[in-house]
Amino acid sequence: MPGFFSKQRITASPDYNRWLVPPAALSVHLCIGQAYAFSVFNEPLTRVIGGSASAPDDWKLTELGWIFSLAIVFLGISAAFGGKWLEKVGPRLTMFVAACCFGGGFLISALGVFLHQIWLLYLGYGVIGGIGLGLGYVSPVSTLIKWFPDRRGMATGMAIMGFGGGAMIGAPLSVLLMDHFQSTVSVGVIETFLTMGGLYFISMTIGALTIRTPPEDWRPEGWKPPVLRNKMITHRHVHIDQALKTPQFYLLWLVLCLNVTAGIGVLGQASVMIQEIFKGLVTPAAAAGFVGLLSLFNMGGRFFWSTVSDYIGRKSTYFVFFAVGAGLYAAVPSVGMTGNIALFILLYAVILSMYGGGFSSIPAYLADIFGTRYVGGIHGRLLTAWSTAGVLGPVLVNYIREFQIAQGIAKTDAYNVTMYIMAGILLLGFFCNLLIKPVHEKHYMQHDEFDELDGAYPLDEYRNTNPSTLTKTAS
Repeated sequence: MPGFFSKQRITASPDYNRWLVPPAALSVHLCIGQAYAFSVFNEPLTRVIGGSASAPDDWKLTELGWIFSLAIVFLGISAAFGGKWLEKVGPRLTMFVAACCFGGGFLISALGVFLHQIWLLYLGYGVIGGIGLGLGYVSPVSTLIKWFPDRRGMATGMAIMGFGGGAMIGAPLSVLLMDHFQSTVSVGVIETFLTMGGLYFISMTIGALTIRTPPEDWRPEGWKPPVLRNKMITHRHVHIDQALKTPQFYLLWLVLCLNVTAGIGVLGQASVMIQEIFKGLVTPAAAAGFVGLLSLFNMGGRFFWSTVSDYIGRKSTYFVFFAVGAGLYAAVPSVGMTGNIALFILLYAVILSMYGGGFSSIPAYLADIFGTRYVGGIHGRLLTAWSTAGVLGPVLVNYIREFQIAQGIAKTDAYNVTMYIMAGILLLGFFCNLLIKPVHEKHYMQHDEFDELDGAYPLDEYRNTNPSTLTKTAS
């Protein structure tokens, strides 16, 4: 009998309602999306010893910034290696391991704060929690693409919008818990880490237990693969290992990396940034609200832009991200100098909506270029771009800020140069996206290769239009 976590155990019946799958995906992504709200812990962590103010032995923001960066690095590493494992063992086991890692990362981090050993925060939230992020991120995405072949963009948007919205819940919840647990001897971070670790483990485990995969030959009732009108979309398949031999993979890697770099550093320091730019006008609670609002647009953008991409195409959607985003970043310094908080927030809301849309559109972009059969594994490897951006983005924001301040520039103006650099990064992404073309014929798998690798054919237009393969169906 198949094991409880096996792929065979979670294969749905042909009449299963596919709309029951998105809630399972959201229960995981809403949890791991808390990573975007980690910046609300940065300021309290700088005064763990001092209490009301930072003491000489307290951690500095530059030290704490590496926690978030490490988490994103190990997100990419675990997704790269775990993506292929996901295709082998299925989403249930992968999601459960993610729950153990992410929840456990909070517990280890709580110990690190208690002992005031920052390496335990690096290990806990950064490494182990980051592994949970990566495995939890890729597991539902590839499953949803297989359940919704008729709406690839919308399907990925449903799951990935949860990741963007996780901070909308995580930011105010973190502040609420820290305020509740705060005392004369504690800033409340330890107790908050313990509480959130337990809550997230439970929620992610529920998602793992309720996830289902479609039967091998399943398709939506009445749906037929459309006649190809967009040469950027294929119904054939490229193997995971072969995808790495194509220029398209590396161009898409750059597209994702540059888009993420331009947003992740700002988002990771959003709470501190708005308090410094508008010093005295924005309270810590309001800054947490700013983080939550950005997360709302991050979340909404993931669903909105991925759905739009089903109609205008993934390549055109990315052109919008890069062109409009560059213009908005270039406008931020001027808006900051005017003191117009509302317009400042609006600019970042639009920027973060497109930042989120980039994440939710990339799996469908990969499925268009490489086919759906191995999209989970290919997506996992592409997320190393996110890891790279997870270092580049925060380093640019944090260290350029420190350099500017060291040169005597006021904190309110310390982010201006960074914003212009972000605009330039997005323009570079525009040209990378311009170079993406369909995959060369030699990279597609032939029908006999499916027998060797899987023992079955995926249901797709290639099989349906090749009579010689019609008898080679899944058993």
